[in-house]
Amino acid sequence: MNEINFAVLGTGGIGRRALDLSKEKDALTPVAACDRHGVAVDHDGLDVDELMAATEGNVASEARRASDDVSGEHREPRTDGGATAVKQSGEMRGVAASVQADPTDSPIDDVVAEADAIDAVLIALPNLEHDFIPNVAERFAEADYEGVLVDVLKRSRVIGHLDDREDVFEESGITFVCGAGATPGFLTGAAALAAQSFVEIEEVEIWWGVGLKSGYEDNRGTVREDIAHLDGYDIETARNLTDEAIEDIVEEHDGRIEFTDMEHADDVLLERAGICDAEDVTVGGILDVRSDEKPTTTTVSVTGRTFDGERGTNTFRLDDDTSMEANVNGPALGYLKAGVRRNRAGEYGVFGPADLMPGF
Repeated sequence: MNEINFAVLGTGGIGRRALDLSKEKDALTPVAACDRHGVAVDHDGLDVDELMAATEGNVASEARRASDDVSGEHREPRTDGGATAVKQSGEMRGVAASVQADPTDSPIDDVVAEADAIDAVLIALPNLEHDFIPNVAERFAEADYEGVLVDVLKRSRVIGHLDDREDVFEESGITFVCGAGATPGFLTGAAALAAQSFVEIEEVEIWWGVGLKSGYEDNRGTVREDIAHLDGYDIETARNLTDEAIEDIVEEHDGRIEFTDMEHADDVLLERAGICDAEDVTVGGILDVRSDEKPTTTTVSVTGRTFDGERGTNTFRLDDDTSMEANVNGPALGYLKAGVRRNRAGEYGVFGPADLMPGF
């Protein structure tokens, strides 16, 4: 009953690291993985080491509409100014370079076709359209999938798209855990726990620091999504930026970009869990793409009033030596396991990370 077979949609930075980390997690067996080029399926368990070695350096970046991936159609690299930088390894691109994989024009549909034998799916796909991940999830529901879907989305507005589909997920038997990475995710849960000391919450402040010495080249999706939060940019403009334009933005900030008052889903997820109003949550941070050292300590501060009238602030700090990869993928797989427990208990619908913590 404790064994969990899971799949990963997308083998960029998050997907690859989740597969690698799963080797250290009890009862987790990766049985499927895909990207836009190929799909690998083995219900006895993928050879993660071979898959990682075969796809090393295959992180892809395309400034194109994420809905291209949702369609399941094969798209040729863009030549209209949008950047394509698909690295090559082996005889084929991406997952298709693995001996365990087959090339495909419909990777998501190929995983959906195997879903009866999959307990949970980590959706680690590009998130540069608000309805992208919800549309992917809906395809599993349309196939009568009964299991768990987990994502690491960031934008507040995406939660509404998921909530609009909650009836569909419940009817199918899907337990969807949304925003289950670092922030939102790990830090959302920390805020929910810190709030237990109080009977009234005044404010929640989340401040993160990420160091990426490997730079934009190996963290394209993360950097592009973060740039969408800068003044003068949004999802649309960030999606259409060339790689050269993004590198120019990084250069303009001397490799160290500060974000304030970000539209991060922590606010909506804390509100839907009854912790506080969304407007009382602020998220900001610093991204340094030229150093592995964190430019600032990641903290969550929850200020409120206790039952006996005292006003205080509970603060949670992440150790500066824990990497972004550890703080995203560890919680993502942990929430995946929590989602499976809920699903096997017959609890279906949409859950945020704070919903899986003690109730306020």
